[in-house]
Amino acid sequence: MEKLPDLKTLSSDEKDALIVALYALIGELRLIIQQQAEELEKIKGQLSKNSQNSSKPPSSDGLSKPAPKSLRNPSNKSSGGQKGHKGHHLEAVTHPDHIEYYRVTHCKRCAKDLQTVVSTGFEERQVFDIPVPRVEVTAHRAEKKYCTCGHLNTACFPSEVSVSVQYGARIKAVAVYLNQYQLIPYARTEEMLESLYGVSLCEGSLYNFNLQAYQALENTQAQIKAALKQQPLIHADESGIRVEGLLRWVHSLGTARLTYYQHHEKRGQVAMEAIGILPGYTGIVVHDHLKAYLRYTDCVHSLCNAHHLRELVFLLEHHNLAWAGEMIRLLVVMKKCTERAKAQGHDALHPKLQSLLMQRYDHLLELAFKHDSALHATEHIAHPQKKRGRKKQSKAKNLLDRLQRFKTETLRFLTDLTVPFDNNLAERDIRMVKLKQKISGTFRSDQGASLFFRIRSYVSSAKKQGHNILSALTLSFQGHPLDLVGG
Repeated sequence: MEKLPDLKTLSSDEKDALIVALYALIGELRLIIQQQAEELEKIKGQLSKNSQNSSKPPSSDGLSKPAPKSLRNPSNKSSGGQKGHKGHHLEAVTHPDHIEYYRVTHCKRCAKDLQTVVSTGFEERQVFDIPVPRVEVTAHRAEKKYCTCGHLNTACFPSEVSVSVQYGARIKAVAVYLNQYQLIPYARTEEMLESLYGVSLCEGSLYNFNLQAYQALENTQAQIKAALKQQPLIHADESGIRVEGLLRWVHSLGTARLTYYQHHEKRGQVAMEAIGILPGYTGIVVHDHLKAYLRYTDCVHSLCNAHHLRELVFLLEHHNLAWAGEMIRLLVVMKKCTERAKAQGHDALHPKLQSLLMQRYDHLLELAFKHDSALHATEHIAHPQKKRGRKKQSKAKNLLDRLQRFKTETLRFLTDLTVPFDNNLAERDIRMVKLKQKISGTFRSDQGASLFFRIRSYVSSAKKQGHNILSALTLSFQGHPLDLVGG
């Protein structure tokens, strides 16, 4: 560090020059300290984020899982089944598949022979179990006959019996069910089929089964896509995936009965245009605040308040912002009010109640903008010595701007009881895709991703409608998949 000169040896002009230089140095040091403090605050904020106070997935929490928290009030009910709940347990059947008889041959007290004594009845106990799994082979034989004209006639085989030796629809459905629905990797699927049924299949055969299901479901996927365009309300979400080691995006659009998946290189509007559901859609779209959704103006938008709650929890925990806690409580109260109104069969909240809740919302935003000094904190994205640079708003200010600017979209659930409070349906649809990625790491080919998302569109929709997934897959291999959009 440079040693300061002795002030006694300096002239008046030199002292003035030194004071000016020191003031300049102090200004630079203040700027550096300010930037370092802001960078430290940013890092602390990133380290403080978890799945409960941000949009980070639970898998990102690692081994340091955050303590469970809930915005719900305790119900004061004991755990387990509640009074009046219909339990589920095994009940004896009238017509069992097999009956085993155990005869009385001798008296247990005096050892007398009782084999010729007439029985007075039976005591019955039933055991529920599965039969020993085994593959059954069905030989299909087409009869041949000569006509008097000399022509040899051969009966027609069923359309699904196309070669001399092949696997049937059920074993194919089980393989696809394990690999594509239960997300069991190819090698373990092979092992399970060998252990359960004694069938030795290679990875190539399993892939071909998936490919057959993909081809059989082409029309079904198109029908789901067309049906979603006609729905009054749909949920939309997107998430990053890996295909051949590269970042790609899976887009999910769905309702309580239908699910549609498609992957694309892009996340935003380019992908949405290519998928072709949102362009021209005139219903209500529930989504997060990705700006690409908001570019569609033919539809009505509703923002996910689960995202808002997580952001508010972060601001309350990390920045101790009182207004964030008040806004959390208000949103939860709004949600309960709408749930109670729907449970009572009402189409809308009482106008006075709705007005009071919205006034409280506006009042909280006004207080936050007016009194919270943290809103003016900025982050300089520039070298400390440079005075120019784009300024970035704090997370609190960004959230408040959104809650104010998009008040109608944020509170649409309050003004329209057909609209849900959050976008949890879409997040549940995406969750299994993320689990697939967590297990496999990446799709090894673009075609493999296409197979997965078409089959998942079918099985997810079937599950939502209460169908047995294995039966649904079997029907697809038999040439007539479930009609998921009719009726």
